[in-house]
Amino acid sequence: MLNEPVDPDVDLHIPAQRKALRHGQGPVVAVVALGGAVGASARYGASLLWPTTAGTFPWTTLLVNTIGCAIIGAFMVVITDVWAAHRLVRPFLGTGVLGGFTTFSTYAVDIQHLVDDGDARTGLAYLALTLLAALAAVWTAANLTRRVIEWRQR
Repeated sequence: MLNEPVDPDVDLHIPAQRKALRHGQGPVVAVVALGGAVGASARYGASLLWPTTAGTFPWTTLLVNTIGCAIIGAFMVVITDVWAAHRLVRPFLGTGVLGGFTTFSTYAVDIQHLVDDGDARTGLAYLALTLLAALAAVWTAANLTRRVIEWRQR
């Protein structure tokens, strides 16, 4: 077990958490894989509903990545501030479903295609717009979720 990554949420000074760590990562890998299949299927469905033709701006990928980032912003607030979630919820939904749904590898390929097709300005605009939209989506969703939680707790 030397040099294996350790979940930063695990405090090895707590006996119950040490025991959970010894039980292996099999369940975590399984829920990430299952969640990834769900998320990737949803992304594929979006690409079928709103296909991007060659040489055009990849709006679908931008939208999918922005929506996925917004959901992760809200989700992380809920599971860290409100809900003591089961240890497999975050890997399933955060890493699996949302990791499979968002597609930053396709984002990189889309940029490369735009540049290869002689549309470097559009590629650069897409690069910047996706970065800004993703960061704004996470920040906005996290802040709105916190406000809603505070409002409901009054």
